[in-house]
Amino acid sequence: MPWTDRHEAHWRGNQRITALLLAIWFVVTFVLTFFARELNFSFFGGPFSFWVAALGTPLVYVIIVAYYARYMERLDRQHGVAEDHQDSA
Repeated sequence: MPWTDRHEAHWRGNQRITALLLAIWFVVTFVLTFFARELNFSFFGGPFSFWVAALGTPLVYVIIVAYYARYMERLDRQHGVAEDHQDSA
Protein backbone atom coordinates (compact mmCIF):
# COMPACT_ATOMS: atom_id res chain seq x y z
CA MET A 1 0.00 0.00 0.00
CA PRO A 2 1.56 3.33 -1.01
CA TRP A 3 1.93 6.04 1.58
CA THR A 4 -0.43 8.97 1.22
CA ASP A 5 -0.25 12.45 2.70
CA ARG A 6 -2.53 11.21 5.48
CA HIS A 7 -0.05 8.47 6.39
CA GLU A 8 2.86 10.94 6.31
CA ALA A 9 1.00 13.33 8.63
CA HIS A 10 0.17 10.47 10.98
CA TRP A 11 3.80 9.33 11.06
CA ARG A 12 5.06 12.88 11.73
CA GLY A 13 2.60 13.21 14.61
CA ASN A 14 3.75 9.86 15.99
CA GLN A 15 7.42 10.86 15.78
CA ARG A 16 6.73 14.23 17.39
CA ILE A 17 4.89 12.80 20.43
CA THR A 18 7.44 10.00 20.81
CA ALA A 19 10.33 12.48 20.84
CA LEU A 20 8.55 14.71 23.37
CA LEU A 21 7.72 11.85 25.72
CA LEU A 22 11.24 10.40 25.45
CA ALA A 23 12.63 13.82 26.38
CA ILE A 24 10.34 13.94 29.43
CA TRP A 25 11.38 10.39 30.33
CA PHE A 26 15.07 11.34 30.10
CA VAL A 27 14.64 14.44 32.26
CA VAL A 28 12.70 12.57 34.93
CA THR A 29 14.95 9.50 34.93
CA PHE A 30 18.38 11.09 34.81
CA VAL A 31 18.24 14.84 35.45
CA LEU A 32 15.59 15.08 38.16
CA THR A 33 16.80 12.00 40.01
CA PHE A 34 20.42 13.19 39.86
CA PHE A 35 19.63 16.61 41.29
CA ALA A 36 17.16 15.26 43.86
CA ARG A 37 20.18 14.10 45.91
CA GLU A 38 20.85 17.74 46.69
CA LEU A 39 17.41 18.24 48.25
CA ASN A 40 18.24 17.33 51.82
CA PHE A 41 15.02 17.70 53.75
CA SER A 42 12.64 15.28 55.38
CA PHE A 43 9.45 14.47 53.51
CA PHE A 44 6.94 12.14 55.22
CA GLY A 45 9.67 10.78 57.47
CA GLY A 46 12.25 10.05 54.76
CA PRO A 47 14.63 12.00 52.56
CA PHE A 48 12.96 13.81 49.68
CA SER A 49 15.36 12.26 47.17
CA PHE A 50 14.04 8.81 48.12
CA TRP A 51 10.45 9.88 47.45
CA VAL A 52 11.38 11.35 44.09
CA ALA A 53 13.28 8.26 42.97
CA ALA A 54 11.06 5.59 44.49
CA LEU A 55 7.60 7.02 43.91
CA GLY A 56 7.81 10.05 41.67
CA THR A 57 9.50 8.53 38.64
CA PRO A 58 7.27 5.43 38.35
CA LEU A 59 4.24 7.69 38.63
CA VAL A 60 5.55 9.82 35.77
CA TYR A 61 6.15 6.66 33.70
CA VAL A 62 2.54 5.57 34.16
CA ILE A 63 1.34 9.04 33.17
CA ILE A 64 3.57 8.98 30.06
CA VAL A 65 2.20 5.61 28.93
CA ALA A 66 -1.41 6.60 29.57
CA TYR A 67 -0.98 9.89 27.73
CA TYR A 68 0.72 8.19 24.78
CA ALA A 69 -2.08 5.63 24.45
CA ARG A 70 -4.78 8.30 24.57
CA TYR A 71 -2.92 10.61 22.18
CA MET A 72 -2.25 7.84 19.65
CA GLU A 73 -5.89 6.74 19.71
CA ARG A 74 -6.95 10.31 18.94
CA LEU A 75 -4.25 10.67 16.26
CA ASP A 76 -5.30 7.38 14.64
CA ARG A 77 -8.94 8.50 14.48
CA GLN A 78 -7.96 11.92 13.17
CA HIS A 79 -6.01 10.42 10.27
CA GLY A 80 -8.40 7.57 9.55
CA VAL A 81 -6.14 4.70 10.55
CA ALA A 82 -7.87 3.68 13.78
CA GLU A 83 -8.39 0.02 14.49
CA ASP A 84 -11.94 -0.11 15.78
CA HIS A 85 -12.50 -3.36 17.58
CA GLN A 86 -16.10 -4.42 17.23
CA ASP A 87 -17.34 -7.79 18.35
CA SER A 88 -19.28 -9.62 15.69
CA ALA A 89 -21.01 -11.96 18.13
